[in-house]
Amino acid sequence: MRVNLPVSQHEYPFPPGETLVSTTDLKGRINYCNPAFILVSGYTREELLGQPHNMIRHPDMPEEAFRDMWSTIASGQPWSGMVKNRRKDGSFYWVKANVTPLMENDRPMGYMSVRTQPARADVQAAEQLYTTMRAEKESGSLLHRLDSGHVVRSDALGKLREGTRLGLLGQMMLISLLTAVVAYAAGAVSAGGLSELNVIEVLIGALLVVALGVIASLVIRTLMLKPLEGLLVRANRMAAGDLTADIESGGKGLVGKLAQSLNQLNVNLRSIVRDARNEVNQMMVATEEIASGNQDLSARTETQASNLQQTAASMEQITGTVRTTSDTARQAASLAHETTAVTQRSSAAVDDVTQMMAAIEDSSRRINEIIQVIDSIAFQTNILALNAAVEAARAGEQGRGFAVVASEVRALAQRTASAAKEVKQLITDSAEKISAGSRLTETAKSTMAEALKSVEQVGSLVEVISHGASEQLTGISQINSAIAQLDTITQQNAAAVEQISASSMALASRAQVVSSTVQVFRIDAHQQQAMPDAVALRRQAKQASSGHHEPPLLAPAPVSRPQAARPKALAPNRAQPAVTDARAQQPVPEGDWETI
Repeated sequence: MRVNLPVSQHEYPFPPGETLVSTTDLKGRINYCNPAFILVSGYTREELLGQPHNMIRHPDMPEEAFRDMWSTIASGQPWSGMVKNRRKDGSFYWVKANVTPLMENDRPMGYMSVRTQPARADVQAAEQLYTTMRAEKESGSLLHRLDSGHVVRSDALGKLREGTRLGLLGQMMLISLLTAVVAYAAGAVSAGGLSELNVIEVLIGALLVVALGVIASLVIRTLMLKPLEGLLVRANRMAAGDLTADIESGGKGLVGKLAQSLNQLNVNLRSIVRDARNEVNQMMVATEEIASGNQDLSARTETQASNLQQTAASMEQITGTVRTTSDTARQAASLAHETTAVTQRSSAAVDDVTQMMAAIEDSSRRINEIIQVIDSIAFQTNILALNAAVEAARAGEQGRGFAVVASEVRALAQRTASAAKEVKQLITDSAEKISAGSRLTETAKSTMAEALKSVEQVGSLVEVISHGASEQLTGISQINSAIAQLDTITQQNAAAVEQISASSMALASRAQVVSSTVQVFRIDAHQQQAMPDAVALRRQAKQASSGHHEPPLLAPAPVSRPQAARPKALAPNRAQPAVTDARAQQPVPEGDWETI
């Protein structure tokens, strides 16, 4: 027998109102467990699926409980009892367990265990009983054993009680015999007393009483026990989830009414299960569509988020470029202002040069006039010198000295005229150059004016560009802020989509659980009750835990929440909840079951 260690004395509280459900194959390997069972066991779903059910067995449970359980379910009957189970962390919890064989063509296809919260009085009685049974096993003197969940004594007194305990048929037969005896005695008394009867009459009367008792028992068996046994078989099939066949009432008596009530219960359950199954199937289709839509939305949201990130990066680059352009435009505007000032100063200098050239031109004209005066004086002096020479020649010897002076004056006048002519030529050349310079300065002045105007226009354009770049920078900053907000919203949307996707997956999982819950019920005669492959489940659980996801290898595993049988009070010779959470197993020879 498997011993699970370590164990502690800490009791895990059973969740109020919950029902722990699990199913196993014929070898006792778990192929379904509901969320409440997973929570209370302390294991994960992956750790449970495909594993032997006795992984939660507590060492305090006596072997007799499991022997009785296997003996009962091997006969196709349900089994109920109190079970102490071990959690993964070593703590324990008590359950009121009910094990039902899942039948197919009168053969078990698996086992279903349904556990509910036990009463504390039942827990205390079970602890006392199991402690006694463990002590008896250690001492080698077994005084108590279990029979279909009932506690019986193994000593002579217990066997006597079991031997004298009559079933329903025996009780009815005894009542019939007693009735016949009383009737015979009453008839004899009315006929004159037993003393008036001979031995043959007494024997005949006794035989008649026995015959009447046998006939009455046969009639009772035919009229009551046979129908009740049939109803018991149908009730067991209903407990195993088979709702396919209707129950015929066959009469108007108490048994007929009971059959009618069971049939109505069967029809009601079948209708409810069919409606639930149809709704669950539609819900599963809807959840699959929601999950698929969420996956598409998630992919599009991720794409949008990626595009927004790229756009944000591009906007950052554009922002840097515009910021650089704005800085350059401001620098260009500053340089334009400086250039305008320099051009204005250059224009003023050109104006000064123009004015200076005009003054030089005026001076040249005045010098030319003076040269003309000097030339006129030289010409007149030359004429006067000629006249003086003529007069000196007339004077003869007396005018010789005067002639020399006149000659020198004439020579001086000629040199003066020649110098004046050269100066005039120079002045003329200078005047022409000054005129050309004046024209050039006028042209330079006009060009500088146009340049100044152009520089001023360039400065204005640069200021416009600088202002526009600043506005663009402000606008781009606002766009960046909007993109950042949009990116945040998109990220939030992506997170919300992931949450919705997870919720839809959880809803699909819940729908799968609900579908699994109703799969245990057979509502169509042609429906096959196939059990999932525990080995495939274990492999699938390992792959899921390692990150590999594959589609489920099975249809929803059968499971249901039938009403647990109410255990009888725990006392000697009375029905005692004993059972087990032990994994269901194909019946094995006694003596070998402990190793399972």
